[in-house]
Amino acid sequence: MNSTRGSRSTTNPPVTLLKPYDPELLQWEMQQIQLAITRRAYELFETRTREHGHDWEDWFQAESELLRPVSIAMSETADRFSLRANVLGFSEAELKVSVEPKRIAILGRRNITLAGAEGTPPADMYPDLILRFIDLASDVDPAGAVIEFQSGVLKFELPKAVKQESKAAAASKV
Repeated sequence: MNSTRGSRSTTNPPVTLLKPYDPELLQWEMQQIQLAITRRAYELFETRTREHGHDWEDWFQAESELLRPVSIAMSETADRFSLRANVLGFSEAELKVSVEPKRIAILGRRNITLAGAEGTPPADMYPDLILRFIDLASDVDPAGAVIEFQSGVLKFELPKAVKQESKAAAASKV
């Protein structure tokens, strides 16, 4: 008997390599978002008639209103970090990343075009900004970083930096 099931496509979505941005230049762009969070947290403080003692609550509320949550999965081996960040809903053109020896930064600004009837809320109600910093347990080599974007996931392969004392010990053995 022949199967009547439809055939599934076995083609994988394309993988795009992303070039990391200079951390100092990216910091300037991130500063605008950090200032917007600060302003919103202050507005929340003022709506509470300037009642002190809720600064963290106001800050986290402002972040939750302005920033999209990004889940992270990370694994580490002796020579590298592998990291996955869920940035579903963003295209590679809307994302900027930087890699520093001890930190990764992700900035996302989604360009929204609303299609459909006026007054219809967008299908995706999450905020259209990402600002995420990921601290690393040990130094990595930013020059050796490979960053891929595929199907709403940023994939980082980060080789660990070779420590100077390891180089000196290897040289003394020769």
